[in-house]
Amino acid sequence: MKKPNILWICTDQQRFDTLGCYGNVYVRTPHLDCLAEQGVLFEQAYCQSPVCTPSRASFMTGRYPRTTKVCQNGQAIPADERLISKLLAEGGYTCGLAGKLHLSPAHPSVSPATERRIDDGFAEFHWSHHPEPDWPTDEYHHWLRAKGKQYTVAKLEGCRHVEIGMDAEYRQTTWCAEKAIQFMEANATYDRPWMFLVDVFDPHHPFDPPKVYLDQYLDRMDDVPLPAYRPGELYDKPRYQRIQHKGASGKKGWFAYSGMSEKEHKLLRAAYWAMVDAIDTQVGRMLEALERTGQRDSTLVIFMSDHGELLGDHGMYLKGPYFYDVSIRVPLIVSMPGTVQGGRRFSTFVELVDLAPTLLEAAGLSIYPGMQGRSIWSLLTGGHNDPTHRDDVYCELYETNLKHPGKGAQAAMVRTREHKLVVFHGEEMGELYDLRQDPGEHDNKWADPAYREVKGELLLELCDRMAETVDPLPLRVAPW
Repeated sequence: MKKPNILWICTDQQRFDTLGCYGNVYVRTPHLDCLAEQGVLFEQAYCQSPVCTPSRASFMTGRYPRTTKVCQNGQAIPADERLISKLLAEGGYTCGLAGKLHLSPAHPSVSPATERRIDDGFAEFHWSHHPEPDWPTDEYHHWLRAKGKQYTVAKLEGCRHVEIGMDAEYRQTTWCAEKAIQFMEANATYDRPWMFLVDVFDPHHPFDPPKVYLDQYLDRMDDVPLPAYRPGELYDKPRYQRIQHKGASGKKGWFAYSGMSEKEHKLLRAAYWAMVDAIDTQVGRMLEALERTGQRDSTLVIFMSDHGELLGDHGMYLKGPYFYDVSIRVPLIVSMPGTVQGGRRFSTFVELVDLAPTLLEAAGLSIYPGMQGRSIWSLLTGGHNDPTHRDDVYCELYETNLKHPGKGAQAAMVRTREHKLVVFHGEEMGELYDLRQDPGEHDNKWADPAYREVKGELLLELCDRMAETVDPLPLRVAPW
């Protein structure tokens, strides 16, 4: 039997509740909703870090951030880490990528030409970290120039934080989709299986949707809800949240919740949703290409994101050492007609670290012994929800402050069905939420005496989960 092709679509900073199939009644995501109907939708999928690089290093290796030694943005993945793309290439796959990778620092100050790569297994590599023209090797801008276009954005009147981005046909997401389609068409007549990673930057900030998509929301702004924030809820939470409330990433006034009007909050949310709608259109184009080339039934399609976005909830925007579900719970849809039984929604706890071993098992390859994730292939092909796959989920972020060494957040989280615990190492204040009574995570029970026993149990569970991040390599080969 031929190994399945793999079309892996990864968005950037997209929270779980942004698709119609996840219950959002405002967005227009017909293609992704249809994909969910044809496949399996995971209602409880979680990333292993609330920021880009550690999350990506984790799901690309099947190993936890602490294990990969990539615990924050701005770090570079070690050269000896084994990416799933490399393992698949060694197993006979032709692997390609379009868009963002971000396994190493991708900032013009330290990477003036391109992002550093390790031996990643990609035979075809079209790199564009983000749409702004910051690198001469950004292929998206080569594509724009070939079309006689230049990257431009314009401020939206009435909102300091929303821009009108490139028209939909010239967007980076559109370019990523075109590269994927060209790759699928080129490989359609070969027996060799392929994997293509479509790594779009949307809906990551800046909030800059195409005008045609944003206009659909401007006509119904009264319907757009305000962020889920209770004034005063940050008083008894870790200090990092009060800082973020005044300005994202500690930059006073930058996406500062406290300085925005209700209109601005709604416009930001509408812009974010409009970017998701634009993604959906390009997903539809890629799925149509699979059908047209006769590869749909032989291709495993994955749609997911690297982490979420606060979007004003809890009085904050963007991301950081924040472990609310809107920050770490992501969409995860998997489809392959005839192999993955469709029309199913699973409440099983799944971690993104589980994806790499799943792909190896789907490809009939041995699981790399350094992987710490647990394959969900039997869940996908067996037809039954398995609530015992995981009892809880784990997430972590270990930051250093560039201006003030030793002042960054050092945090880890464990989430069960009933509770969530977040520990900030070396600090007295943490977070504890009773998800049964407070699913929105507004009321911090960390210092509540009534939760002392629950807190103790969760601390022990967190210790156990942290122990699981000990690198299984090198393997033990003798008793002494």
